[in-house]
Amino acid sequence: MNIKWKKLVFRLGVWLTLELFFDRVGLDTIADYSEFVFERNLITLIS
Repeated sequence: MNIKWKKLVFRLGVWLTLELFFDRVGLDTIADYSEFVFERNLITLIS
């Protein structure tokens, strides 16, 4: 299993930074809703 650690750490860092930023600004609810919408479509495609 070949994991590109630098890319993984970078993406996790960006994700965490954006989550904290959205939480402070008050847009975290919107971000969570968009994740729900996209995951719902993904689940529909997989089923």
